[in-house]
Amino acid sequence: MSVEHPIVTVTGSSGAGTSFVKRAVEKIFDRENLNVAIVEGDSYHKYNRAEMKEKVAASKESGGPVLTHFSEHANEFAELEALFKEYKENGTGKQRYYIHSDEEADEHNARLGTNFSSGEFTPWEPIPEGTDVLFYEGLHGMVKRMDHGPKEGMHNVAQYVDLGIGVAPSINIEWMQKIYRDTSERPYSVEQVRDVILERMPDYIETIVPQFHRTHINFHRVPLIDTSDPFSTMSPDAPMGPAPEDSLIICHVRHQDIDLEAVKAKIPGAFLQNEETLVCGGEHMVEAMDLMMTPIIQNLIAKKRDAMAKLNG
Repeated sequence: MSVEHPIVTVTGSSGAGTSFVKRAVEKIFDRENLNVAIVEGDSYHKYNRAEMKEKVAASKESGGPVLTHFSEHANEFAELEALFKEYKENGTGKQRYYIHSDEEADEHNARLGTNFSSGEFTPWEPIPEGTDVLFYEGLHGMVKRMDHGPKEGMHNVAQYVDLGIGVAPSINIEWMQKIYRDTSERPYSVEQVRDVILERMPDYIETIVPQFHRTHINFHRVPLIDTSDPFSTMSPDAPMGPAPEDSLIICHVRHQDIDLEAVKAKIPGAFLQNEETLVCGGEHMVEAMDLMMTPIIQNLIAKKRDAMAKLNG
């Protein structure tokens, strides 16, 4: 792979905590003073909000599998692969934005001189020139899957990724976090969120889970308190999940730039379960992420600058 244009991805399902890891990675980017092209996974969904609602309803009426955002049938894997390939080769590519809210609509409309609404996509536009790294956060940053759209075929997004980070909490914590977010920040009831979780399960198993075998680091949060029934409090006031001090973080590493012994020595109470797996208290999650990801990103940028220096003579 080209070292001039590195790609970093954070991958996990809705409610897994990818946004939390995204903030940790962006903090490293800021500290290293990097110019970053940020790509949101939602931007590569196939349908806007109204279209997706219609497609889901049609799938239910047909009696077949329910269409979900996890599925290859609801995403533009060909476009995502094309972006990663183009960025690796030339530091360019095209992206768009999915508009989540009225506030985001106002922001993009002011920028583009358009009149889009929440739930729609902005037009495709080029990645800004001169970025140091492309950073993707979403559902499919390490996907290798069929695309059943106009560009049908096997698409391997993962082959272009320099650092893939997986976020896979205990499934009950994931459900608790999704219930909390979708009932507190979005207009859904607990019952509606529960139904969506159940409908997504086949696609979660087929599309999301296999990506965690291709990542370089997986952060897996495990509860130390009883979360056996995440649906027991059928209320929008249900807790988001265990507090950091009431959970452990399992850090599984497959990357040569990480010295787990050195990381362990810097985190109080951390221990190595085996040579690839570090365990630490949940209150040290950000610290563990920083210690593991910083040297990898620094090495990626050092290789990029060395390669660019050679090209420039």
